[in-house]
Amino acid sequence: MKKLLLSISFVFVTILCFSQAKKPELMVMPSDVWCNDKGYMISYDNQGVQEEIPDYKKAVKTDKELTNVISKIGALMADRGFPLKDLSATISGIEQREAEERLITSKAGSQIAESPLDKIRRVAKADIILSVDWTVNQVGPKRSITYNLQALDAYTNKQIAAVQGTGAPSMAAETVLLLEEAIVLNMDNFASRLQTYFDDLFANGREVTVRVRVFDNGSGVDLESEYDGMELTEIIDDWMWENTVEHRYSKIDGTENYIDFSQVRIPLFRENGRAMDTETFVRNLSKYLRQAPYSLTSKVLTRGLGEAVLIIGEK
Repeated sequence: MKKLLLSISFVFVTILCFSQAKKPELMVMPSDVWCNDKGYMISYDNQGVQEEIPDYKKAVKTDKELTNVISKIGALMADRGFPLKDLSATISGIEQREAEERLITSKAGSQIAESPLDKIRRVAKADIILSVDWTVNQVGPKRSITYNLQALDAYTNKQIAAVQGTGAPSMAAETVLLLEEAIVLNMDNFASRLQTYFDDLFANGREVTVRVRVFDNGSGVDLESEYDGMELTEIIDDWMWENTVEHRYSKIDGTENYIDFSQVRIPLFRENGRAMDTETFVRNLSKYLRQAPYSLTSKVLTRGLGEAVLIIGEK
């Protein structure tokens, strides 16, 4: 009887845990269109090519309307149980870390160009980005707001959900009040779609990209090198099969010097309950290849949240 009660209790607790779905973490950010219209853009060197991207630092530090809008959308989502990552705090954290790293002498090594947006996403590690833009319309004494709110997977940039429209004309003077009046009726449905998407990630894994490269260091090791009768490319492919959710991944290209995997489904959490990200997943592959009979040294580099590169041959 005691064993039966314990079994029933265990089943009840398990069902309760799964019924209380974990909420995705969100970060609210102004859209590229809004930043461009306001002149909040910055150039950066992407491997020799000058590119224009939003200057989020300038936007959050100088535009009070933006900070109010971000706070309001954040509050509306928090009311629905979605935890938030703050854009301004994330930018400050990046600045502090970069200032500290400039004082540290690091080992020389290959680097992957990382955009300022990639840095924000990597540091914040939010699951979903809420991209917002709006326009205030004036007709006589009344004002209305036209808005567009998109939910994007922070790892893949795929759109998850979107709401847009124009609110009813109002005498409200503050933009944030106009936005709330316009958007509030759509928020429950919007939040529901976010949770449905996150539940799918929980069940089927997060989609990321994994790339494997080989250092040209004269060691003679490449992806056609054999260990116990198997080429290294086959060994890596077998590891991917064993460690992806439901064995879901696509090998899109490969030679003796590189392999590219896309649509790689990695678990949302590790066995210890901590969050799994692309870097951790690829570091696990690095640790596997460090063992005998391979004994291969490798370096792991990341680009944003959704892409990691394993470079075999040295650190």
